[in-house]
Amino acid sequence: MKDKNEYRQCPACHKSEISKIGEKNSFLMLSCQNCFSLYSSHLPADEQAEDYDVYYTEENLKVPEFILDRLNEIVEGFQPYFTHGRFLDIGFGAATLMQTAEKKGWKVTGAEVSKPAVEHARKLGFEVFHGDLNEAKYPDNHFDVITASEIIEHCPQPEILLDEVIRILRPGGLFWATTPSAKGLSYKLTGLEWSVIYPPEHLQLFSKKGAGLMLKKSGFSSFEIQTFGFSPNEVVNTYRKRWRGNSEEKETFSRVEADYALNESLTKNPARQKIKNVLNGTLDFLSIGDSLKIKAIK
Repeated sequence: MKDKNEYRQCPACHKSEISKIGEKNSFLMLSCQNCFSLYSSHLPADEQAEDYDVYYTEENLKVPEFILDRLNEIVEGFQPYFTHGRFLDIGFGAATLMQTAEKKGWKVTGAEVSKPAVEHARKLGFEVFHGDLNEAKYPDNHFDVITASEIIEHCPQPEILLDEVIRILRPGGLFWATTPSAKGLSYKLTGLEWSVIYPPEHLQLFSKKGAGLMLKKSGFSSFEIQTFGFSPNEVVNTYRKRWRGNSEEKETFSRVEADYALNESLTKNPARQKIKNVLNGTLDFLSIGDSLKIKAIK
């Protein structure tokens, strides 16, 4: 058995004091005893690494219509940072956030490691970079806003990404990101069965404290981190499977599809939207939302 010194350090705070929480997909998962982020004990070998060229398909390069309304709200929140109008989306996927920002007058570009996603964005008319962010060689102090939705949990060395973000973001510019939370209610209720803990695709889940330590180390002058979201359908499905024991029934549950359906239902009318806002406010107050939303200023 490996000595703890052979495991990688916490990707958030770089401490080595850990507890082992179990194995998932042949990866030992660790919990940092300093910042409580969760992470795989080692990085994947080349043959284990996620292949992002097969990650996207024609089907998952589409998003439900109700998502577009939420993206409009998000981009409207970026308006106070509009100086030169330069907007970069890291890991843009279906390019819907870029499309929304372009419609609101931003000069948009993106960086993405998935070739199908890059080809999709170029068909939409965007000039985008295929590869890791630090390979793009964007100018210093260039962008007003940089976004990274559900990206940093995938990065083998997330501090390298953040260091590059701080270099290319203008002083006073905004870095906006979302990422799964290591302290979310779904994890508390389901443990390693939570589908978001999924190495080698997700190599780490940051706690609020861990994400803050990373942002501070990278040089952001200020930041705000909120928690939001909960997946009750997945929790119910997890307990249902436990009650069935070794049932051979084929698993057909999709967390993403279930979450989309729930969110669409909650945003259909103002009353349900208020309920959703109250729930998210409670999750944030208790710091138990399943996701972190980061707003960091250079």
